[in-house]
Amino acid sequence: MTTFFLRHHPTERTKAHLEGAGLVLPCAIGRGGVIAAKREGDGGTPRATLKILNIYIRRDHWPSRSFAFPVKTIQKHHGWCDDIKSSRYNRLVNLPFTASHEAMWREDPLYDIVLETDWNARPAIRGRGSAIFIHLARVGLKPTEGCIALSRKDMMLFLSRLTRESRIVIG
Repeated sequence: MTTFFLRHHPTERTKAHLEGAGLVLPCAIGRGGVIAAKREGDGGTPRATLKILNIYIRRDHWPSRSFAFPVKTIQKHHGWCDDIKSSRYNRLVNLPFTASHEAMWREDPLYDIVLETDWNARPAIRGRGSAIFIHLARVGLKPTEGCIALSRKDMMLFLSRLTRESRIVIG
């Protein structure tokens, strides 16, 4: 089993390195830094050990290749529910969707590839945080809302070493 460790920067709480399998990859994390008691909307990246459940890709923006995980194509009608009152909380939903959600099909490249983690997944506890993904980073590794974000080049490297047994230790 390959274990990747997210080591946060000692002076910049929204920056970190993902280390493992011979890689040291700079990444962005949540605007709230790494936090132990993750709550919806707090901007924190949860202190946890995560595994990858699925990979979602924009096939029009990401090269076709095989992955060690199930690959789902992001469609224009896909969203992710972040409404703590919804029975669909922390799940992929079809748009239009009346409860609060974020669009998976974006104009920017952030969600050209999305690795769904098992954070608060089965079962989802309302309010404990949703959509904790690994996705592409903004220029300059700007903070996320709680996700881990990598440059496109580093995402390709990360994916080349990722297996179904891999774990990401955030702490």
